[in-house]
Amino acid sequence: MVIAGGGIGGLAAALACAQRGVPVRLIERATQLSEVGAGIQIGPNVTRILQAWGLGSALAQVAAFPSQLQARDACTGQVLGSLSLGARAQALYGAPYATIHRADLQALLLRAAQGAGVDMLLGHTVQGWQETKEALQLHTLEGLSLQTGALIGADGVWSVVRQQLLRDAPARLTGHLAYRALVAQADLPAHMRSDQVTVWMGPRLHVVHYPVRSGQWLNLVAIVHGTKPDPDQDWDQAAQTQALMQAMGAVGRDLRERLASVPAWRQWALHDRAPLSGAGQMAQGRVALLGDAAHPMRPYLAQGAGMAIEDAQVLAQCLSAGDCGDASVSQQLQAYAAQRWARNARVQARAIRNGRIFHAQGLMALGRNLSMRLMGGRVMDVPWLYGDGPLKAAAP
Repeated sequence: MVIAGGGIGGLAAALACAQRGVPVRLIERATQLSEVGAGIQIGPNVTRILQAWGLGSALAQVAAFPSQLQARDACTGQVLGSLSLGARAQALYGAPYATIHRADLQALLLRAAQGAGVDMLLGHTVQGWQETKEALQLHTLEGLSLQTGALIGADGVWSVVRQQLLRDAPARLTGHLAYRALVAQADLPAHMRSDQVTVWMGPRLHVVHYPVRSGQWLNLVAIVHGTKPDPDQDWDQAAQTQALMQAMGAVGRDLRERLASVPAWRQWALHDRAPLSGAGQMAQGRVALLGDAAHPMRPYLAQGAGMAIEDAQVLAQCLSAGDCGDASVSQQLQAYAAQRWARNARVQARAIRNGRIFHAQGLMALGRNLSMRLMGGRVMDVPWLYGDGPLKAAAP
């Protein structure tokens, strides 16, 4: 089997399959595997899987484990509600809630995949394929041709594999811009350092920050409504603090002070797709999609990487002979898609809904704030997400 893409989803799939004895080759267009970006959050539904893959100790060395999730009003600074994480997440869901730098997670998965014997071909991009009854004949832009039993497209939101498989429209521009930054906590005033996830919600914007790299760094993400500054520029570009502060508008002093303390920002224009509507959007014949290639989603549920890792776990289960018996590769991939599409669609839809709530204005914002003050953590917890998935949490 060939996996196209060496990001978090591709490496997770390669590792999960190799651990179950499925021969796999990973093809990546970059000549060296490295991850851009900043931090990500991984809920108990995801850390359970990483622990099952034997990565719990490695994760503990590089991640942070926030004490709580706190929601605040971006304009007044008022605390609206909080949800205990830490020991509570471990007790309820059998695994911790973690925050980690993308590069650290990718490096962790890369080492594990190499240790599991995954064959990696760097500097090649899958260009297309022809499918026969027995196999796929793959071609790369660099002139390589090879035969494989199956192809997994884990090549991101602009997936070449998806383009040939589904021939649908490109991912849509959401109208939201994300400003991201990393700051050493030691460089911040003591009152700005944090061991928790904090979400500031305001009209047409929100900000989230949390610790990464064993708590030594603080990851900040500010999301505002706006258009991509230059359609011809790369999607990841340097951003001016002044532009962000102007986009923030009349947020409160506490939040403005935090944003102003950041020396440098990077800007992304966010893209997604409508929630999946069927298994055929994730697998057809000997070709399947995984992660952002299948279901790019808005970051308002913090589950983009998480759903890719869940995909990897289910893919490995379905491709391993012990789980699927004598089923053909095509049937195994259909089983994978059948198990994954509805959960991914639910997460995609919930992320879109959360964005509307986070960015609410007027009466809707007043209702949000009142609900959070009255119900607190009960509004912020997501038991169907954290307790379920390919590896369900045991009853506490």
